[in-house]
Amino acid sequence: MNDSTLELDRIICGHCLEVLRTFPDACIDLVFTSPPYADNRKKTYTGVPINKYVEWFLPISLELKRVLKPEGSFVLNIKERASNGERQTYVLELILAMKKEGWLWTEEYIWHKKNCYPGKWPNRFRDAWERCLHFTKQKQFKMFQEAVAVPMGDWATKRLATLSQTDRIRDESHVGSGFGKNVSHWIGRDFAYPTNVLHLATECSNRKHSASFPITLPTWFIKLFTQEGDIVLDPFMGSGTTALACIQLRRYYMGIEAMEQYYDLAIESTERAKARLKGTPLSDAQLPMRLT
Repeated sequence: MNDSTLELDRIICGHCLEVLRTFPDACIDLVFTSPPYADNRKKTYTGVPINKYVEWFLPISLELKRVLKPEGSFVLNIKERASNGERQTYVLELILAMKKEGWLWTEEYIWHKKNCYPGKWPNRFRDAWERCLHFTKQKQFKMFQEAVAVPMGDWATKRLATLSQTDRIRDESHVGSGFGKNVSHWIGRDFAYPTNVLHLATECSNRKHSASFPITLPTWFIKLFTQEGDIVLDPFMGSGTTALACIQLRRYYMGIEAMEQYYDLAIESTERAKARLKGTPLSDAQLPMRLT
C-alpha cells in the first residue's frame, strides 16, 4: 500500500486506535500530537487513570510506529501530573515501554510557557513547561535544522569582533566536561541553531477547547521535520491546531478526533483557513455539516 490509498487533508471522527488500523503502512512523515493527560481534563475527555496510562497508550504508539515512514518522526507533547503529593512517573514508564516497542527516544524538547502566570501550591509552584518527546524508528531521519534557525543576535557583534587564540580552535572545557567550541565558526553567520527549549506563549484564545496548544508549537516541529508536500498526522486533533499549521506551511494533514464537538470545531477551523488562503472566506451556511 502507498500514499495514494490515503485521502489527504482529512479529519476523521472516531477513536484513534480504530481509525489508525485503517491506515496503510509507512504513509506518514510526522506525527505530532498531545493526547489526553492522565486523570486530567475530565470535562473535555473522560480521563485515563494514572495507573492505566501506559497500558492505554502502547497499542496506539505501536500503530503510530507502523504508519510512520522509516525516516519520519513522532513528537509527543505530554506532561506528567502530580497526585497524592508527588509527581507521578507514568511518562517515564511510557518512554521505557515505547523503547521496548522499538522506538528510539531521540531527543526531548521542553516547551517553556513564557506567559505562564505565577501560582503556588503547598509543596510546589505552577507548571511553566511541558515535554515534547521526540521518537524515531531509526537513527537516520529527516531533519531540516536551517528551517528553525534563529537570528544570531546583538551578542555576536561584540563577541566576534576580537577573537582570542583559543576562540580560533576547538577549545576543550577546562573542567573536563568533554565539551568544546570553536567560536570562529560563527563569523559571517546571520543565523544560529536554536536550543531544545522552546519559549512559546500558551494559547490565550482556546477556541472552545480547554486543552488547545498554540499554533506556534506544531509549526516549529513541522518546519524542523518535514518539507512542503509531506504528510502530518495528529491522532488527537482536538480543535484542529495541527491541521491549521499544516495549511499555513503547505503540508498535507491527517487528523483523528473522538469527541464530536471538537471534531466539528476542527472541520470549521480548517475549512475557513483553506478558504482564506483562496481569498474566498466562507459563511456559516457554506460550512460542511459533517465529514466522516
